[in-house]
Amino acid sequence: MSAAPGPHDASTPGAEHDLDAVWQALRTVEDPELRLDVVSLGLVYDVRRDAGGVVVEMTMTTPGCPAAEIIPEMAHDAVAAAIGEGPVDVRVVWNPPWDPSMIDEAALGARGYRRR
Repeated sequence: MSAAPGPHDASTPGAEHDLDAVWQALRTVEDPELRLDVVSLGLVYDVRRDAGGVVVEMTMTTPGCPAAEIIPEMAHDAVAAAIGEGPVDVRVVWNPPWDPSMIDEAALGARGYRRR
């Protein structure tokens, strides 16, 4: 679980470049309530290529998150636009559970927040 691009599958030509584009696309997806992108929030747990296309595993801040339907949809659309071809599978997972310590320190500072 990382807020930065993770390991790449070197066996897939162009995979590193494509996955970097996926991470960048996910940085454009903002939680409408918290006003931070899903990567900075620590909601994205994994980005990888598989035989079927690109897989994104992410979570929500809580199971009852009011944006639980729209955020994965926005993530899907952003990734699909970034890669331009192949299927995109955005999976919402609940393990490990998200907590505020997963928010990127720089993102907090940019919003004028600090950790207690």
